[in-house]
Amino acid sequence: MITVIDRERIRRAYFIEGKTMRQIEREMHHGYWTIRKALASAEHQPYTLSQPKAAPKLGPYKEKIDKLLEQERSLPRKQRFTTHKLYELMEAEGYSGSESNLRRYVGKKRGELKRPPIFIPLQYEPGQDAQVDWGEAVVIMKGEKVKAQLFVMRLCYSRRTFVMAFPTQKQEAFFSAHMAAFDFFGGVPHTITYDNLKAAVDRILKGRNRQEQKRFITFRSHYLFESRFCTPGEGHEKGGVEHGVKYARQNYLVPLPEVRDYAQLNAWLRERCLQDDQRQVSRQPQSIGAMWAEEQPHLRSLPATDYAGYISREVKLNPYGQVTFETNRYSVPADKAQKQLTLRAYPFRIEIVKGTEIIATHQRSYERKQDILNPLHYLPLLAERPGAFNHAQPLQQWRNSWPPLYDELLLQLKESQNEHKAIREFIQILQLHLDYDASVVQNAIEKALTEKVPHLNGVLFCLNRLLDPTPTFKALDSLPQPHLSQVGQAPLTLPQYDQLLRQVGS
Repeated sequence: MITVIDRERIRRAYFIEGKTMRQIEREMHHGYWTIRKALASAEHQPYTLSQPKAAPKLGPYKEKIDKLLEQERSLPRKQRFTTHKLYELMEAEGYSGSESNLRRYVGKKRGELKRPPIFIPLQYEPGQDAQVDWGEAVVIMKGEKVKAQLFVMRLCYSRRTFVMAFPTQKQEAFFSAHMAAFDFFGGVPHTITYDNLKAAVDRILKGRNRQEQKRFITFRSHYLFESRFCTPGEGHEKGGVEHGVKYARQNYLVPLPEVRDYAQLNAWLRERCLQDDQRQVSRQPQSIGAMWAEEQPHLRSLPATDYAGYISREVKLNPYGQVTFETNRYSVPADKAQKQLTLRAYPFRIEIVKGTEIIATHQRSYERKQDILNPLHYLPLLAERPGAFNHAQPLQQWRNSWPPLYDELLLQLKESQNEHKAIREFIQILQLHLDYDASVVQNAIEKALTEKVPHLNGVLFCLNRLLDPTPTFKALDSLPQPHLSQVGQAPLTLPQYDQLLRQVGS
């Protein structure tokens, strides 16, 4: 087949330059029939058979092939006949023709049997239906590309959409996302449609029946909505929210947003969702926000309390005051440690519980084999063992991030006394973090250094002054005090002393 440019060259050579076909054939090295077709039309003419290619050997077997092709329409998509399998079956029946002829016939027949997908137009009532789906998107977090999991819930009537990002699609993220969405919508839709996602479905049974996760059933019962699950492979059953995932990815996250953490990313996404209220969807009479205002009163009311959407685990304390969850170790306050504790895992935080008391909270890590240590948890232990100061891992991690003035205070303490006493006193100053906000302690240390009182008592004095700046004493009276003129001139008796005090008090 010749190119468009070759076709043009042939036509110019013949019609404008007046060359013969033989000359063109000799100069351009094209065959006679190629040149004739180029001269006949400037458009490429695809090759077509003047009549269907005869396949006499296939004739007796066409009816059998047709029946097999009809039968396979009821079979699972991944277990239908391949063309080669049909060839083998017909060959076993006595077919002696080529596989290419059979393949050509099967392709034509399947094209005739295939029905274009046609969907029923749907109409939703306010507050009745919503759809949920997960998607993925890349963002730049702390300077690195991170693949975030996008939770999307879409109200079917108003098309109002809620988007939230997580590091994972685990059940605790699934529950947390729902609660945030219900808060965003101001209520709970009556029915929510899902894929067969693991956070909700344990097993897919026959038809639309599902064996649901027990905690999902409890969650659904708490918010009093009904769930519906799509037929596997039939994504069009929740096409609205799938479009919502695509829309959010292309409109909210292009270009790639640069964020510190998931909190900033989700604040960004929420703002985009609110701005989307101004958009008017095709064939809708009003904007998304106006339609939602109509829909919101029809949603179910939110319950008085949120669902406890965390994952709970019983954990054991190791010799270093840590508990393990998903290969990561989280510290526990030394003074509240006990062998058996409870760990609660939320999407973005870890809580460690003793009885009903939350004794420790950490940012949840999704890396592996990390030590997540709070240095404050080890300060009481360090006060007992100041010799471990220079090598204590929690303190080393803290020293990498604390203000330089902490190092300056430690240096001045060491200059004024021996190192052992200096470290012990410095640990006592650090323990102020157990009772006061970090910013207050930092300001107190800064004032102590400025006023040249770089020691524990100096820091405490500055701390108290910051907490209570009003003076606790009366101003001295500078007026003459005649009744005091004779004080100290003669020995006083006790009655005289009492009288003097009464005079001063008056």
